Amino acid sequence: MSTERPTLRAVAERSGVSMKTVSRVVNGERYVAADTAARVLTVAAELGFRPNTLAREFRAGARSATVGLVTGDVANPFYSRIARGAERALREPGLSLLSTSNDEDADRERTLVAQLVERRVSGLLVVSADDDHSLIARERTLGTPVVFLDRAPADVDADTVVLDNAGGIRTAVEHLLERGHRRIGLVGDLSRLSTHRERVHAFGDAMRAVGVPDWQRWVRSDSHDLDEASRAVRDLVDGQEAPTAIVTTNNRITTGALRALVDRTDRPALVGFDDFDLADVLGITVIAHEPDAMGRVGAEELLARIAGDDGPPRHHVQPVRLVVRASSSTAR
Repeated sequence: MSTERPTLRAVAERSGVSMKTVSRVVNGERYVAADTAARVLTVAAELGFRPNTLAREFRAGARSATVGLVTGDVANPFYSRIARGAERALREPGLSLLSTSNDEDADRERTLVAQLVERRVSGLLVVSADDDHSLIARERTLGTPVVFLDRAPADVDADTVVLDNAGGIRTAVEHLLERGHRRIGLVGDLSRLSTHRERVHAFGDAMRAVGVPDWQRWVRSDSHDLDEASRAVRDLVDGQEAPTAIVTTNNRITTGALRALVDRTDRPALVGFDDFDLADVLGITVIAHEPDAMGRVGAEELLARIAGDDGPPRHHVQPVRLVVRASSSTAR
């Protein structure tokens, strides 16, 4: 049994017609006799022939039926849920999603964007790790719709779908303040990311509002992986005047914090940004939201642009909510 994919030539030879005739049939063009077209389609089905849709579209100068998604670390469930929401929204209109990961590297992101537009994707969904979006800006002017997810760019005015970062952190801090905490720490992600900057800024505003001017002494940034997060938490709880409560700014950092605190009897209260699997079992208070909804809204916005909507950029802020569990019950 042959393992080679059947070609246009193979269909033409078995049908007894030219390759141009086969091409017209599979592309649904006119000027082919009905009995000839029927014979070609029968042979194509018997051989299992599938036309190269991508190549056909490229020759015609069209875009592919694919949307490109650039996210951070694919090991993080947050990004997989964004992809799931986007994919489901794209499915009905007949588009597929091609997911890639920038690994929080700006150079890699630019390479991925260039590769995706070379494939003539219909649009781009981007969770950006870059501060320079000149490449994306240029592609937008050439007709590629782009929607930024999770992190709003500072250098280009484009459609965005982000979380209520400030509201979420403010809610977390107020929750801990109500339980008597004043020495509250924060362990955050890469300091160059806009989400981190927004969350730290909101944290500072909330702490200053209750008369804690030296709040920065309890802030640790650039804790992007589990080990770095664990080290940052240990540094806080082992220091002088250790915080009695800690806010972590994403699910990975929360996991690192739990590893650092697992053997301690004097655990600080803990509130994490992002819900995660087993958070309910472990009793972790979180600022929860719906990553699937972010992906869905971003895809719907992109579909509108693909369909010809040329209105001004739209900015969506997804809601967050406090889910209280045992980890924040410690009072001081």
